[in-house]
Amino acid sequence: MLKPVNSFENAKRQLDLVVPLLLNDYQDKKRLNRAIRLLKKPQNILKKKLNLKLDNGKKRSYQSFRIQYNDARGPFKGGIRFHQNVTEDEIKALSFWMSIKCAVVNIPYGGSKGGIIVDPTKLNLRELERLTKQYANFLTPYIGPWRDIPAPDVNTNGQVMAWMLEIFEKRKRHHSPATFTGKPIELGGSEGREEATGRGGVYILQAYLKSKKINHKKIKLAIQGFGNVGYWFAKFAFNADFKIVAISDVSGGVINTAGLNIDELKKLHAKFGCLKEVSSMTNYKFIENKDLLELPVDLLVPAALENAITKENINKIKAKFILEMANGPTTSDADEILKSNKIDLIPDVLANSGGVTVSYFEWIQNLHGYKWTKERVNNELKETITKAFGDIQEVVLEKKITYREATFYLAVKRIIDAMILRGRV
Repeated sequence: MLKPVNSFENAKRQLDLVVPLLLNDYQDKKRLNRAIRLLKKPQNILKKKLNLKLDNGKKRSYQSFRIQYNDARGPFKGGIRFHQNVTEDEIKALSFWMSIKCAVVNIPYGGSKGGIIVDPTKLNLRELERLTKQYANFLTPYIGPWRDIPAPDVNTNGQVMAWMLEIFEKRKRHHSPATFTGKPIELGGSEGREEATGRGGVYILQAYLKSKKINHKKIKLAIQGFGNVGYWFAKFAFNADFKIVAISDVSGGVINTAGLNIDELKKLHAKFGCLKEVSSMTNYKFIENKDLLELPVDLLVPAALENAITKENINKIKAKFILEMANGPTTSDADEILKSNKIDLIPDVLANSGGVTVSYFEWIQNLHGYKWTKERVNNELKETITKAFGDIQEVVLEKKITYREATFYLAVKRIIDAMILRGRV
């Protein structure tokens, strides 16, 4: 049986790999090494067991976390996930990657992440609300618009943020919409936030193809994931005339070498509940998730959970380049093989940074008490994220390194510079 990949160990390996690239930027090597040591551990680890009484009278206990990783560049920022497979190391890794992600797009945030070990499908709406409000009560002393700003992640949404906002504001006795992002529009949420991660990924893809002078109509895509990120990425790619030949959800996927109609597929998914059921009830051809990863396509887009691409399956992957829309879908071992095979990989901390970018816009709107139009949000997103790709591309060409190395080099340097300016090292 294969040993599970530890996401946090993977994250620290990514940090180690960028250290040699930073050596020429700092005369004081001891200071650089101190900064790297600090970046290998979170600033704050918050944990609490939440005790919930179910509607049937039974009591359950759920472990919760909030990891605040680094705030040298601004208040902590990061999502909250409700999932039965949440672990402390996973949350540490995700909070580290959020620190990197915010530095990549050059927005004034640090990184954090939260989670509860729970299968939310096993709770009814009333039970989920009570658990969420307990968690918000626990977090209230440690969050705020200038301290730590949570947002939705896996199995959480605007409704969850609304419940958390209610508890926070009751405790603080004043309105504070800028404490949370990804809220419903009615409570200060931003236009364009729901689809921002997927839209931003397409902007990054378009910038990459432009830099390589590749005609987007001549490439074939396979997308692993049909949740919020995978669906919106697929929809915007489809609208931009990309040919998507396969897409999957947790049940498996569907394939059509002539190209899938994403709008039609979304309706069928809503009707039948999952893509495996769609394939059994229609003439769509079924494909297993592991087989989707190995299709002979131009672009592979992992847009589900962590560690989809590993040293065990990397040599079976035939894609010419990879765009990571999930968080941490490629292990360090697999990364090294991609590098030696000269296969471009656009890393998650750049590719899926559209969500945190529009969260930043939501925060700005809340602080100013002023709402932007969707057109302004999308224009600002495209400008910000395309500029971020351009910054990374310059480093790739100048140092002749991979996109992952260039992304981490630039982000880690920005964080270390802020730590030095503050006198933390």
